[in-house]
Amino acid sequence: MRRYVIMGPMFGLGLLLLAPLLQAQTFVFPEKGQSPEQQELDDFTCFKWAKQQTGYDPEHPTLAAAPPPPSGGGGMRGAMGGAALGAIGGAIAGNAGEGAAIGAAAGGGLGMMRQRRAERGYQEEVQEASAKNQQTRATFDRAHNVCMEAKGYKIG
Repeated sequence: MRRYVIMGPMFGLGLLLLAPLLQAQTFVFPEKGQSPEQQELDDFTCFKWAKQQTGYDPEHPTLAAAPPPPSGGGGMRGAMGGAALGAIGGAIAGNAGEGAAIGAAAGGGLGMMRQRRAERGYQEEVQEASAKNQQTRATFDRAHNVCMEAKGYKIG
């Protein structure tokens, strides 16, 4: 089961990195008969302009810094803490071993719940970062296309 929990955030991060590559291809047609060399020069000029206008560089996308995934062991840490508290409570009641066992079970369950909650939060942050990256890329593409259209190209 843990294997799938760890793979979830990694899959989200993979999508974040691949999202620009999965976008639809843009076609550029030189409506004014521009040569391939001129089209390449115009494309480079518009690339620089769009990068300057949006602050986004598709060659070096800035990924929103998501915190590292929660470390494992939430259940074990909770069980150890619960066992210690249970042993103290059990010693007061006259049976430290039974108190430790009950405390370990309760603490382990709480630790696992905290671990799962933290992992869900991490996955949500990765998804938010991916959405923001896609939105920023779309803004860059729009700026680039506007520039190319102004230079006499049909974008589709």
